[in-house]
Amino acid sequence: MKIFVDMDEVIADTYGAHIDIYNQEFNGKLTTETCMGNEVWRMVPEAHQESVRKHATRRGFFRNLTPIENSVEVLSKLNDVHELYIASAAMQFPNSLEEKSDWLNEHFPFIPWQHIILCGHKHILKGDVLIDDRSYNLENFDGRSLQFTSPHNVNTNGFERVNNWLEVADKLL
Repeated sequence: MKIFVDMDEVIADTYGAHIDIYNQEFNGKLTTETCMGNEVWRMVPEAHQESVRKHATRRGFFRNLTPIENSVEVLSKLNDVHELYIASAAMQFPNSLEEKSDWLNEHFPFIPWQHIILCGHKHILKGDVLIDDRSYNLENFDGRSLQFTSPHNVNTNGFERVNNWLEVADKLL
């Protein structure tokens, strides 16, 4: 199978990074649980929302993310038996191109650069499976769409859901 995997909120914990940065800068008390069902920026006072929305424009934001639990191990196994690609929308934040590439090289060195697609819209992808947290990316995919659970999408329906990488392994290995 040809499998495309998103980065942010699928293999890289951007949601947790937003919470950590906000709490550090504003002495906040946000947790994943208090933000459940929403974007982080919507859960802060209006005066702080623009700051949270701009986290991703900061140099180092994408480079310093934590891998999602079990993503490295499961992707390594998927890569052994399937044609695996990382497909991430990176054009919105130009500094993310280099940072995402460096991050992938560090955490997922078994994925060759030829299988890394840093793009704009994902509707151009043609393959068997797309694993993504955003429903708008899954809507126009012609293959099997797996919505990876993230705090922001817990109330989204309409797609086959996977809650973690062990569930992905059960479905695709």
